[in-house]
Amino acid sequence: MVLRVESPAPPIKVESWLRGHPFTNFQPGEVYIVEFWATWCGPCVKAMSHLVELQEKYKDSGLEVVGVAAHERARTGGEARTQLDAWLTKKFPDLNYRIGFDYTGEMNKLWMDPSFAGGVPTSFVVDRDGHIAFIGHPMQLDDVLPKVLNGTWRTSDEAKAADTEWIAEGQRRTRKRELTEPIFAKLGPAMKAEDWATALSAVEEAVAVMPDDINFRVLHADLLLHKMHDMQTGLPVIRQLVRDAIDQKSELWMAGAMRELFDPAKDNAYFPPDERLAMGKNLSEHILALNPPQREDGSKFLSYGAVAQYYYESGNKDRAIELVKLALKSLDGPEPIPDELKQHILPPLVQALAHYKGEKAYYGGVCSAPQNKSPQAPKRCRRIRKNRKKA
Repeated sequence: MVLRVESPAPPIKVESWLRGHPFTNFQPGEVYIVEFWATWCGPCVKAMSHLVELQEKYKDSGLEVVGVAAHERARTGGEARTQLDAWLTKKFPDLNYRIGFDYTGEMNKLWMDPSFAGGVPTSFVVDRDGHIAFIGHPMQLDDVLPKVLNGTWRTSDEAKAADTEWIAEGQRRTRKRELTEPIFAKLGPAMKAEDWATALSAVEEAVAVMPDDINFRVLHADLLLHKMHDMQTGLPVIRQLVRDAIDQKSELWMAGAMRELFDPAKDNAYFPPDERLAMGKNLSEHILALNPPQREDGSKFLSYGAVAQYYYESGNKDRAIELVKLALKSLDGPEPIPDELKQHILPPLVQALAHYKGEKAYYGGVCSAPQNKSPQAPKRCRRIRKNRKKA
């Protein structure tokens, strides 16, 4: 059965409550936000502060926020619960709403799956009569919630349009998943076995049906250029990827193409050097126009590392150092970054900085010395002064 606006709200069945009193059932006359989230999800973490504000602002209007952690990553439920409890204690010691934990998948079966929710964060607003009033991203609640609280939202044309769009988008995600599951069933084992021919066949199948999926497009280029060293076939693929990335004005796409061209860990010896630098120049100019260095916001760590490598290889070492420093600085910007992602991105940036400067570099507890070969994982610094972030 599809869960949508006007549907009765399913029950809350979690394994345990880590914050707040146990929830029994939806009370008539109260409005609830049921928020599915995870600690590894950056937008979820950002939304939590917003939910704290909403709970405080509307508590006297009958609002209650219920957080549901049903997507934690761990080997066992006990390990996931322990990690989650420690995370909440560190990040949100004064949380003002309930947090329920479920590792069984029951809450996903009751709420997420029948609503076509593609992932977290997802907010469900339950109206005063126990029916679903809204399903969507928590950052949409500023506009929706006051109308739910005053009783004008659920029967409005705006609510109906939002519900129709949510269901349509969910059905598109479902169709995409049905297309990709057999592809991943072939691709995963082939990549693990380094059977590049079979992997290429799977990726080409994916690109044929989903040409706008950046992950498949980048993997297509990577297999041809860096795994199979098939320049004859690979060069037209990377050229088209660069053109499409620029046409879409997408930093995500351009960053993906730049990493295929300028990731120091990749072997570019087979690539025509002049054309590679020309592509890098074109992409770098567009990336810096979309996300300029002087603008303090923006996730520069996503693309600036590859752009810095382009400038370094082009002979502009000072520009490379400047850009990689900005990439490092953006890791500590106002937008929360999951620790798992940060620890993946930080070491190669510090290694690049050490390489460009020709001396040891430190940042965020990570230190690295310059190397003449492809970057290896930098080590944790044994002794760094408190709050020291030397670049």
